[in-house]
Amino acid sequence: TNCLTTVWRLFKNLSEDQQRYEKQLIFEHPAFAKLCQQLLRNSRRMTRGDLVFSLHAAVNLGIPQNTLLVQTLLRVCQEKLNQLDNRCISVLATTLAGMDQDKNVSALQAGLQLLVEQRVPSIRDIFILQNLMKYLGKDAPVFLKKKLEVAVLKEIDHLTFPNALRVVLALVAMNYCSIPILNACSKKIQENIHGAPFRQLILILEACHSLQYRNVKLFSVLADYINSTACLWDERQIIRFLSAFETLGFHPGELMGIFAEKVTEDAEFLNLKNLLIVLRVYSRLNYVPKDQKDLFFETLDNCLSKYLTQISDTELLKAVYSLCMLGYLPHRALEELLQKDSKDELLSDDLYKEQSEMMLHSVKACMELDSPSFTKPAFVLTENLSSSVSLSLRKAREALIELLGDENMFRQNVQLPYKYYIDFEITMDSDRKKVLPVAAADDHADSSIQRLAFLFVPRSAFCMGTMHPQGKLAMKKRHLNKLGYDVILVQNKKFQEMTNEDAVQFLRGKIYSENAFSFSEVTVQ
Repeated sequence: TNCLTTVWRLFKNLSEDQQRYEKQLIFEHPAFAKLCQQLLRNSRRMTRGDLVFSLHAAVNLGIPQNTLLVQTLLRVCQEKLNQLDNRCISVLATTLAGMDQDKNVSALQAGLQLLVEQRVPSIRDIFILQNLMKYLGKDAPVFLKKKLEVAVLKEIDHLTFPNALRVVLALVAMNYCSIPILNACSKKIQENIHGAPFRQLILILEACHSLQYRNVKLFSVLADYINSTACLWDERQIIRFLSAFETLGFHPGELMGIFAEKVTEDAEFLNLKNLLIVLRVYSRLNYVPKDQKDLFFETLDNCLSKYLTQISDTELLKAVYSLCMLGYLPHRALEELLQKDSKDELLSDDLYKEQSEMMLHSVKACMELDSPSFTKPAFVLTENLSSSVSLSLRKAREALIELLGDENMFRQNVQLPYKYYIDFEITMDSDRKKVLPVAAADDHADSSIQRLAFLFVPRSAFCMGTMHPQGKLAMKKRHLNKLGYDVILVQNKKFQEMTNEDAVQFLRGKIYSENAFSFSEVTVQ
């Protein structure tokens, strides 16, 4: 056993090319065949530790699973399963996870699961616990996942940073989002983040996404650490960080500003793949640099123009859509896109046809509304889609009726040009002190009224933990402004949690301008 495990320890540290070469030498060596024969003869007389570690080394060295040696070791492990200590159980679980299903493997896995169920409450080693979580995986029954969760929580105070990360990755392997464990691991990670290498930081962010774990404080600490050590990371690493944050819907503003400066200084590092990632990240997270905005957009536009001869139709549409979402029109790329559209080359892929149609429609809307020549229309053609409102908007409708006194004081389910929709529209005088009835609003000159557009949107439409709108919502808000509306964004989930009285007060504060009269003095016409 010592000989075989030593060979494995030396073997696993080699590169892939070296491993292929060494494996051939090992298997052809006459002493190796003798070693395997001796292992086969003595398998039933081995100690439990030697037995499990021999199987682990044999499997990982690549001895075929269907050989007599491996199958014999599996059967002997079944016979001695109840004699295994916790460490041996952990090693056996690791070994079986890397093997193909066959009769002996399946039987051993079933027996191992039953044994783990019995042993978990007595296991105090966090390393063994996270190993079992990892290798029992997502197919483990929920009650066993809960037992493992309880056992880990008992030992959670003794976590180190590496162990905290391993436990998080074990939860990913189990596809089990344990908020108490994640909160404890998050705290440990935040306390020990300094000096963490690139791969570990990326693994943390990817694990949080896999588990749908939202922890603004953790992400802020990670972003601040990456900002403070920005000089240590190359451009590709920063792009990986930004992409991971974007996947989470988290807005690391300072880091995005630092990277935008790098792009404007020298964009030679932006190959096509990285350019598309940058465009996606900045558009979805709705980040526009405060300084040198035009230079940043022009730099990205020039990079995109370089790749027009090699970019696919789908990638071109996504790239143009991203820049348009940010309010910038990339003219050369737009010309190329419209040429392809005229030849019906863009919507040929049925799999993504609906998404492509949506992006193309948005691009064309941007071309009109974001054009420097666009002027606010004197009259916007609108249409009421339905007199009824969805269940999620009933509370808002009732609050508006209570506040304004009559349902004729606002419009609901309003459709605008460019396929934009408004949940509620309210018309007011130019001082924003009077609410005008729907019927009277049409009699006023457009310059003498203000139109308010209420949009009740889900939490996912904002960047995590903020009221900063993500790209699509920001584009809609910008376009509604161009059409003459003051847009009021309301996070619907928070609104639904308000009492009826608080909901009315909230809407009152949103409708009337700050310098308006107090509500008792306001005339509702």
